[in-house]
Amino acid sequence: MRTLVAIAALAVVSGCAALPGEKHREDPWERYNRAAYAFNDKIDDQFLKPVAQTYQDGTPDFFREGVANFFNNLQDVGTGLNNILQGKVAEGASDLGRFAFNSVVGIGGLWDVATPLGLEKHNEDFGQTLGWWGVPPGPYFVIPFLGPSTLRDAPARWVDPSFAYNRGIDDLAVRNSLFGLDLLRTRAELLKAEKVLDEAALDKYTFTRDAWLQRRRNHVYDGRPPKDPEDE
Repeated sequence: MRTLVAIAALAVVSGCAALPGEKHREDPWERYNRAAYAFNDKIDDQFLKPVAQTYQDGTPDFFREGVANFFNNLQDVGTGLNNILQGKVAEGASDLGRFAFNSVVGIGGLWDVATPLGLEKHNEDFGQTLGWWGVPPGPYFVIPFLGPSTLRDAPARWVDPSFAYNRGIDDLAVRNSLFGLDLLRTRAELLKAEKVLDEAALDKYTFTRDAWLQRRRNHVYDGRPPKDPEDE
């Protein structure tokens, strides 16, 4: 769900979705994946989407912006560490600088004061780092409740500070509240993208899979992926 906006935009531009029922070399577990996708979609329709709509309509813009800034600030830690692991030390230092500056001057990250100062926000995680090291993605894999992934990226997300930021919080109520708020604000940000997905896709599962895999490949190679001989 987190990447639905980018998935929809990318797939519309690229026309990358395969036809329903077409064999896909990166999706040998399609039968399971479709079941997991249907499960996630049902949970979303019956619970997440209505709650996210209430959050979107019932909270002021400045509140939602502050919540987004807070969690985006936490993500800068994982991004910075992964940039360093990929040998991009300058970018990593910039990301960690963003976190320090926004945490102090931006009052816990509620305000993004680093971007106007020229500290660019990046997007890196441990799955991308493994890809940079040459670890192949493996089969496409839909995670229940969490959505699209691959055999490489699914376990890698448990390593990332961006995903595990609240493991150090002992208070169960606080930890669960933070996780729920992060999930809620992420789902609310995707509401506008649903219309694109619904109108463009003959088969939403295939559409989402193909677009997610292409977007993920672009991320691993920083927007400059090598040509795939099989695509040619």
